[in-house]
Amino acid sequence: MRALILTTIAFLAGLFAATGCNVEKVLEQLPDAPSNLPATSTTAAPAPGDTIRIASFNIQVFGQSKMDKPDVMQILTKVVKSFDIVAVQELRSAEQDVIPRWLEMINADGENWGALVGPRLGRTVSKEQYVFLYNKGTIEFVEKSDFTINDPMDLLHREPYVASFRAIAKPGVQPFTFTLINIHTDPDLVETELDALGEVYEVVCQANPNEDDVILLGDLNTDYTHFGQLGRIPGIFAAIQGTPTNTRKSKSYDNIVFEPRHTAEFTGQAGVFDLISAYKLTEEKALDVSDHFPIWATFSTQEFTGGAVASAPAGQTR
Repeated sequence: MRALILTTIAFLAGLFAATGCNVEKVLEQLPDAPSNLPATSTTAAPAPGDTIRIASFNIQVFGQSKMDKPDVMQILTKVVKSFDIVAVQELRSAEQDVIPRWLEMINADGENWGALVGPRLGRTVSKEQYVFLYNKGTIEFVEKSDFTINDPMDLLHREPYVASFRAIAKPGVQPFTFTLINIHTDPDLVETELDALGEVYEVVCQANPNEDDVILLGDLNTDYTHFGQLGRIPGIFAAIQGTPTNTRKSKSYDNIVFEPRHTAEFTGQAGVFDLISAYKLTEEKALDVSDHFPIWATFSTQEFTGGAVASAPAGQTR
């Protein structure tokens, strides 16, 4: 049996070193579903209400080239504004002005979005960054809660970026708080990295005993039936099941993973945002945007301490 390489002590040693940055600081320097199983739909995001929509989107090789394509950026901006918070993978740009410039586009209509950007990661010259984009009208960032997982044995090619948030709920309502783990696995090391992510998930859960709503989301480069040690966590659940998440509609790589027994705020709604259908694109045009579709799940804005909004089966992954 493979020894556990990513130890709890190693993770906790680097847990509170916040290596991400708040993009606002950078800007200042620049002149629907059954109750027992979530439906994996391929429509646009559900209508807003007393819920928030958490999404994940691998924007393939996102950098200056895409920024220079107005049609692509218009679609990307519309996509983000369909949700309340989006975990983005595959920001690839040595210049650090991409997200600030995109925020200006997102906020051009008067909305107030913020962003967190993790450090550049990777073993080769092709570095990537994780990003969280969030609507400040519906989501609050828990200050100083973001950090990059400490990986002393270099088991993960791109160590996950973690941050905590709070839904903005109605007056008198206890708001839903949650921690997101943003991840893009190496396609050549999926088995090893999924085992490591099992330990990452458990360590993040244990690190803050006051927060039981931990959600891992991103591009896992495998479907929910091949989660390895991550899938063996008792009660773990994948929101996206049996539906392709890539633009060519041939693979299910992206997911939103959590424990429904703890995250009772999950409404049972989750799905894949089919850009081809939503924006009447050809596959070729959709591939200009990304080789992945966004995925999403909805959660109540109210923190639940007992009972459930929607039940979900124990994880059937392996």
